[in-house]
Amino acid sequence: MNIAENKKRNNISEYIIHMYQTEDLIRVYNFNMDDVRQYVISHIPVEKEEKEELAKWYEMVMENMKEEGIEERGHLSYVQAYVQELSALSAALKTSDEEFKKIYNTAKPHIEESLKFAQGAVKGEVQVCLNGVYGLLLARMNGRDVPQELMEGINAFGSVLSYLSYKYKEARK
Repeated sequence: MNIAENKKRNNISEYIIHMYQTEDLIRVYNFNMDDVRQYVISHIPVEKEEKEELAKWYEMVMENMKEEGIEERGHLSYVQAYVQELSALSAALKTSDEEFKKIYNTAKPHIEESLKFAQGAVKGEVQVCLNGVYGLLLARMNGRDVPQELMEGINAFGSVLSYLSYKYKEARK
């Protein structure tokens, strides 16, 4: 089972963020499978057979991205379907789960601020949380510091996503 499938089974939010990273990585290498093999797959510490499975998986993702016309920007529809599932779960938990209400209410001011800042480019609360956590990952990968005033919101986003992922997995059992 590859990394993405493992994440999908165990933490749907991590899977979504992993897929966003995969899409961006494919774009950085201009859909060139030889570059993906050389600069990505060759550095993953797995056996040769697993590397071949990974290569097939990357090729499939590339094909899906091309079919959906998201070579330059956007996310795969099947990945965004999980975002919608988490959004529906969030809406349900806001009315039925006291623990989630507490977690959500801590994040709510940061979510509202992010939505306002996005000026309509991002609409969903779960998408805001995913974008915030993914943004932190990108910043760290690029060696950038994230201002402390942003970290409070990002941590709150992470708490929302962690709880949603837990409930999502629990519902799938």
